[in-house]
Amino acid sequence: MSVYAGFDLGGTQLKYGLINEDCQIVYDSKSDTPDNAKKLFLLMEKVWQKLKSKAKREPIAAAGFGIPGIHSTKKDRILQSPNYQEIDNLDINSILNKFISVPFKINNDANMAAYGEFKAGAGRDSDSIVLLTVGTGIGGGIVLNKTLWQGECGFGAEVGHIIVNHSGVLCNCGNRGCLETEVSGPKIVKNYIKLSGQEKRISAKDVAQLAKKGDKNAKKAFDQAGYFLGIGLGILINVLNPDKIILGGGVMKSASLLLTPAVKEAAKRSFKASFKCCHILKAQLGNKAGIIGSAAWAKDTLSPSASSVKRKG
Repeated sequence: MSVYAGFDLGGTQLKYGLINEDCQIVYDSKSDTPDNAKKLFLLMEKVWQKLKSKAKREPIAAAGFGIPGIHSTKKDRILQSPNYQEIDNLDINSILNKFISVPFKINNDANMAAYGEFKAGAGRDSDSIVLLTVGTGIGGGIVLNKTLWQGECGFGAEVGHIIVNHSGVLCNCGNRGCLETEVSGPKIVKNYIKLSGQEKRISAKDVAQLAKKGDKNAKKAFDQAGYFLGIGLGILINVLNPDKIILGGGVMKSASLLLTPAVKEAAKRSFKASFKCCHILKAQLGNKAGIIGSAAWAKDTLSPSASSVKRKG
């Protein structure tokens, strides 16, 4: 029996671990991310040695890396990273090859989280799912007919940049009113501050607690975000007709506040038959989705028995 290694690079932490043939975690841990790319790769080398020691008698057959940024399947490189500009268009494979002796593959971190939910989480019994992670931004990944959908060049599934409010605020991508700008944690806080006149520093978690205690402005702040989330869900349902839309991320700890208005609006915005066909539910794997997904992706695309997943690039 072999095990498979997964790396999930975040803005503040590198999460990593090993899964078995059934996509169950047999070991996982995390480390704070350093402040530059050189130190990051040194950390990855150190972690790799640690994973090999944890694997013990079971050899690591393949490794997967979920890295934030625009990943090109044609060049197999991260073209634009939000955290480490030094890795933009860098030949990461050559660097990793110096210390990793097994087959490995890099991909976008949100894609890997979606693949994790598909293989071992809320989507494990489905053929087609969409994952949205709602936090300080919105990430996403899509699996269609058991195949990870990456688009022609690898840039697909940027669901956070669906336009849901044409008069909305400017997004970092250059557009206005993206799902990310209307539904994320910071937007919920802005909604509450505008409604309440509150000037004291507050977090989305604080707003959620106020809403649960009956604060009308806090509840309305979530209702507004849920409305725009529902528009986005309706678009995804009409275009993709997935079996499941899975919602994860920090903001979904307040799912009861966000989902009720979102599902109501999605029902209005999508065809009745498509809406009835789709299940909207919470993610199950939490912060482990990226580890499981990247390791499972490596297992399914790089191991000798790989047959169920189509690769591009």
